[in-house]
Amino acid sequence: MFPLLGEPLPIDLVNTRVSTGDLLTTPAALAAWIDEQSDRLPPLARVELAPVLTLRDHIYAAVQAARIGTAPPPKSLSALTEAHRAAPLYGELSWTGSAVTTTPRRAADATTLFLATLAEATADLLTSPAITKVSQCEGPECLLLFLPAHPRRRWCSPKICGNRVRVARYYHRHKD
Repeated sequence: MFPLLGEPLPIDLVNTRVSTGDLLTTPAALAAWIDEQSDRLPPLARVELAPVLTLRDHIYAAVQAARIGTAPPPKSLSALTEAHRAAPLYGELSWTGSAVTTTPRRAADATTLFLATLAEATADLLTSPAITKVSQCEGPECLLLFLPAHPRRRWCSPKICGNRVRVARYYHRHKD
């Protein structure tokens, strides 16, 4: 259902807007996306849709600007900072029986926690040298972003857009 490419969390969220429309139009769709990302997220109860969509727009604007080396909109940076600030990270100390360990935690409701997690992941991406490598798929009508592991990668997925382009090229060469 979702084009999960294994990209950083903010890119996978931005990629829920596809050429055919928005894949996060209902709370159930958001819950399904969160469920598919559960290995990268803290346990979450019900997350409100509207604030996630608003933050997704700010993530998109910030990533699009930063990936080409221009200043992200101040409004987007402020929104990401506020989302991150709303649920500060703290270390929960515990005893394992032989040593003290710390586990990162945030105290907040599910929506605030989710937004803070997204903001933190976006901050990591925006401040990484890899941000300038984020690319947009060259597939016709594809809007997906990706972080190429190989410098010659041109499509979000070789099995989807890459195959479509190759098939179209083959058809064009052999149509007569």
